[in-house]
Amino acid sequence: MIGIILYFLVILAELIFAIGFSALTISFIYSSLKGSPYVPTRQKEVDIILKTANLKSKQIFLELGCGDGRVCRRAASLYGVKTIGVDVNPLLIRYARFLAKIKSVNNTDFRTQNIFDTDLSKVDVVYLFLMPKLIELIVPKLEKEIKKKALVISHGFKIVEWQNRLVKKIDHRPFPTYYYRKVDK
Repeated sequence: MIGIILYFLVILAELIFAIGFSALTISFIYSSLKGSPYVPTRQKEVDIILKTANLKSKQIFLELGCGDGRVCRRAASLYGVKTIGVDVNPLLIRYARFLAKIKSVNNTDFRTQNIFDTDLSKVDVVYLFLMPKLIELIVPKLEKEIKKKALVISHGFKIVEWQNRLVKKIDHRPFPTYYYRKVDK
């Protein structure tokens, strides 16, 4: 009798694992289809990126495609900035909220939202680690909505349309980081 119960418990555990793994896989595929796969930035790189940004505590920091929220959490905890993380993947947003809560990081707001529906008008710093095609599509929104002199940090890929606004480049491996300053024409 105990053997049968154990057998069914093992089957149940395998079923729960399979469902959870499938949901996670589907959410990653969904993120990829929406424009950018989930690729977390290494902690060492995050620290260098944020230090170079020269963040101030009164600023609002927005991460487009935040994944697990590690850049937002680090910016909030080290520099005291208010951070907003946006991602289309609801599982990653839940995970980002969970990590912020257990690490007692305040000043973070994680939203399940399409980046094209995100209000950029109040932010001082925009951080993105997106694929080139998605960057190309988001440039008109950046042009229209972000504040004059806002800092835009693009990790991994340059913003081709903003070459004349490039203020700094850091050559990391495997991905460089580009810093742009919006200046109204």
